[in-house]
Amino acid sequence: MQLKKILPAAFIENFLIAKGAIKSNKLRTTLTVLIIAIGITALVGILTAIDAIKASLNSQFTSMGSNTFTIENWALRAVGGHNRRNTERFEKIDYRDALKFKEIYDIPSTISVSVFASNTATIKYKDYKSNPNIPVMGTDENYLITSGNQLSSGRFYSQEEVFNGQHVVIIGSQLSSQVFKNKNPLQKEITIGKGRYRVIGVLEEKGSNMNMGTDKICLLPIQNVRQYFSFSGMSYTINVSPTKAELDYAISEAEGTFRKVRGLKPENGNNFEIKKSDTLIKMLLENISYVTIAATFIGIITLLGATISLMNIMLVSVKERTREIGTRKALGAKKIIIRQQFLLESILIGEIGGLLGIIFGILAGNGVAMLIGSPFIVPWVWIIGGVVLCFLVGLISGVMPAVKASKLDPIDALRYE
Repeated sequence: MQLKKILPAAFIENFLIAKGAIKSNKLRTTLTVLIIAIGITALVGILTAIDAIKASLNSQFTSMGSNTFTIENWALRAVGGHNRRNTERFEKIDYRDALKFKEIYDIPSTISVSVFASNTATIKYKDYKSNPNIPVMGTDENYLITSGNQLSSGRFYSQEEVFNGQHVVIIGSQLSSQVFKNKNPLQKEITIGKGRYRVIGVLEEKGSNMNMGTDKICLLPIQNVRQYFSFSGMSYTINVSPTKAELDYAISEAEGTFRKVRGLKPENGNNFEIKKSDTLIKMLLENISYVTIAATFIGIITLLGATISLMNIMLVSVKERTREIGTRKALGAKKIIIRQQFLLESILIGEIGGLLGIIFGILAGNGVAMLIGSPFIVPWVWIIGGVVLCFLVGLISGVMPAVKASKLDPIDALRYE
């Protein structure tokens, strides 16, 4: 079906006139389009990046297991408002506490005990020596189940290897690539600190946004860590993954059990913290919401500037084309046709800027997504929102110039020089 059969002839004529006017003022139009595009790019780009971060966080939460909780000796507390937090530390959880909890906790669960041994270890292999920034963690044989990690190759250490404190190690995927240059690391010996360890497994790549940097980590049997890395103040972490009970019920039972382990009286408060696996992610998403508000505000301010700029250009255009307006009126053009002409021109400029801004915004936002390992995102909500915003920018910018043009007296307009 032809366009002329769908739209009135006057509308098509006005559209062609508007397009011609835009082409005849390329420099002014380009500058205005760029201002609009920058505002939309900032808005769509930042919000797309935020969507990518949220998707990545939710993916990490899913991989960690939604039915897992952790007992630790530190907590985040609100200070002076809901968006200010401080770290509160309790008495350390020693190894005997962790073992006793594991022994007497009566809810069917997979329980893992782990401890951070160092964040500044150095790895050596032949001529290679890493920077002193490698995290070392001691775990038991259940760590994979409760942490949500998987092996890409090799195997995890056995209960016997944990009990005997064998010199075996599981390394992260990024560390494997750095040390062994994409060669098979299994059964190779590396030096961690002052000890030599045989690589028996490699963790699947996770990305560094969550999982506390597991792509560069070294996992050792917990008894080995206790023997060679133990230091004053070392506090253990207990990860619990209930197999049958509801999470909230399992947490309630775990709280009572660990109070017994600690020897706390009924009037004493907890000197430990129990966290669900999604606690940190919820906190991060809450903080990201403030970034979303700030990004939206910045984009709207930029679009407000673009609206004023576009309105100024349209007013100048009305003045420059006064004789043209007078000629059209003399030939029978009604006020509504003249208004429509300038509104179409303003809206067209706004939508061109919006289209460019949306394209640049999607590319910029997904550039951030690639850096954090998130898949490519097409933000349909922000695309539609960008189109609507640019339509409103064009409409608001064009109303005053269109009304001014439609009110011109045709005789005075024809005499205008």
